[in-house]
Amino acid sequence: MTAKPQRYQVSELNRYATALFHAAGMPRDRAAIVAELLVEADAMGHDTHGLNLGAKYLDHLQSGIMAATGEPEVISDRGATVLWDGGYLSGVWLTWKAIQTACERARQYGTVTLSIRRSHHIACLATFLPLATEQGLMITLASSDPSVAAVAPFGSFEPLFTPNPLAVGIPTEGDPILIDISASATTMGLSDRIKDGGEHLPGPWLIDNQGQASDDPAVLETDPPGALQPLGGLDRGHKGFALALMIEALTSGLPGYGRADGPTNWGAGVYLQVIDPEAFGGLDSFSQQTGWLADACRAAAVPPGQAPVRIPGDGALARKRLALAEGVALYPTIMDNLAPWGERLGVAAPASMA
Repeated sequence: MTAKPQRYQVSELNRYATALFHAAGMPRDRAAIVAELLVEADAMGHDTHGLNLGAKYLDHLQSGIMAATGEPEVISDRGATVLWDGGYLSGVWLTWKAIQTACERARQYGTVTLSIRRSHHIACLATFLPLATEQGLMITLASSDPSVAAVAPFGSFEPLFTPNPLAVGIPTEGDPILIDISASATTMGLSDRIKDGGEHLPGPWLIDNQGQASDDPAVLETDPPGALQPLGGLDRGHKGFALALMIEALTSGLPGYGRADGPTNWGAGVYLQVIDPEAFGGLDSFSQQTGWLADACRAAAVPPGQAPVRIPGDGALARKRLALAEGVALYPTIMDNLAPWGERLGVAAPASMA
């Protein structure tokens, strides 16, 4: 039986993770940014893409797979369009830095697109969105990992690409709309967690090597292996497949580096676009339109006894507010996986809340 999650103060988790990444070689200011965004993912409830990634990130810092120091190389810069080579620096920090750059330039150009090749893994896309929406800017963010194959094209069982997440942050007159979806029916992180626990997924989101839908992660380890299904499954997976192809073009095609190059480092190609509504119809008009639709959807009629419609981001923001007030409920294995690193690096673990 899975142990009960323990709650921790956000500030204590930030301290702990910052100290771990700094002790592993990352500059302290950079470590603090990475820590804060990982903890933010856990606070929002995206607990496969928060501190759950910490132990792997630390291993990659120590082994050199993730570069601890340095700056991205500017390959191209036309003001409104930018290409960086990340050199496998922390993808979380690189994406944060890219958003700072794009938001600043969007005030001048109206819209800015920034692409990153050879980034390390970028964790949870949803956590980056408020960095732009809090400034009244719309943001689109996508990533893929050209070194990993986990999702099959529609009609096949052969894994060829990654879940390819796509996130969009939209300012409104109230809370922003925070969209974070993937082009696959489930994620690799959840599949791995379910597999490690000896359990089955909540739905038949995988496909075995006979082309049959499955909820058993064991199908990913057969010879030949099965795969994650595209979003839409066996019935409507052509839609997820199409979305994945678009994201591959944005994250590998635009930066000019991807699967065709045969990379082996765990990492990411990143696509970022920031739009300033003031360059179009104005932020007030933009927010009025987006806010009206969000409120209308929340108020839309539902069957008797059913909960009201939730806008993307409503749940994550509610969970974050609760976490700030009552602590972050960490998935039980997360602190267990970080504990050996704390001992090795001389970093004291935070005490759980009573």
